[in-house]
Amino acid sequence: MSYLQKPSYYTISLVVVLLLPFTILFAPPRPPSARAPAAMARQTVAAAAAVVVISILVGVHTMAKKHSRRHLVRMAYAVQQTAALRGAARVDVRFALCARPMPQEHRAFVALEARAYGDVMLIDCDESPDKGKTYDYFAGLPAMLSSGGGGGGGGEGRPYDYVMKVDDDTYLRLDELAETLRRAPREDMYYGAGLPFLDKESPPFMLGMGYVLSWDLVEWIAGSDMAKALAIGAEDVTTGTWLNMGNKAKNRVNIFPRMYDFKGVKPEDFLEDTIGVHQLKQDLRWAQTLEHFNVTCLDPSSKMTNSLLS
Repeated sequence: MSYLQKPSYYTISLVVVLLLPFTILFAPPRPPSARAPAAMARQTVAAAAAVVVISILVGVHTMAKKHSRRHLVRMAYAVQQTAALRGAARVDVRFALCARPMPQEHRAFVALEARAYGDVMLIDCDESPDKGKTYDYFAGLPAMLSSGGGGGGGGEGRPYDYVMKVDDDTYLRLDELAETLRRAPREDMYYGAGLPFLDKESPPFMLGMGYVLSWDLVEWIAGSDMAKALAIGAEDVTTGTWLNMGNKAKNRVNIFPRMYDFKGVKPEDFLEDTIGVHQLKQDLRWAQTLEHFNVTCLDPSSKMTNSLLS
């Protein structure tokens, strides 16, 4: 039989059966479906929606005359505003100052800072932590932020999810702060290093080095006659008193010992999971703390930096 003659149906079937596995094995990869990019995009959007970005207002309580300290603190927090932090939280750092008393030179310098950086909150109060400044800070925020004074967009009509009061001699690690607040309740929440330290579950008050209230508690303080009447006194104790007397802050998050007073410059004097270090009243302590947390390292590849330091 000639090889050129027309093959039979049986022959064709046999060839197809024998060659089919090899056709499948060596077939080029199937191009992605036109629907695949759309499906992947939907998955990406869903994953992004699952990452809830919280908003935190960090109010650094300071005095008008402390210009150099504000600049130091401003830089220490600015370098922490990384893409990773912004992906988890919006952290707005503002400097809370009282309008009284403010000599002319301090008023001029504060005005320059406000125009240059936009991070100054001027409060109608007397500059003393025990004369009601903390009450005026919390109580004034709802009206201040509702009038366009720097709201953070906390969702559900809240300018912020959380509001913090912190001293200007406290260094905060913003990523650690945000990480713990992401797991904290959003309502009726009081967060800080509680005293006494042994009462981990429900401390009467949080130490004034730095503590956080959920936005609903800030609104409650603003409308509370009791809090206004008890505004004078040691500010951290009075804040706890308002909440205790008002039967508020059922959710208390005690982060002790992760926020603590400066102990020394040895590595063991700092905790690996530190949220805040307090009592940095001297610039040297700030420098030692920043160096420990690797904030001030310089790039050795920079010729200009090397020439300046040599």
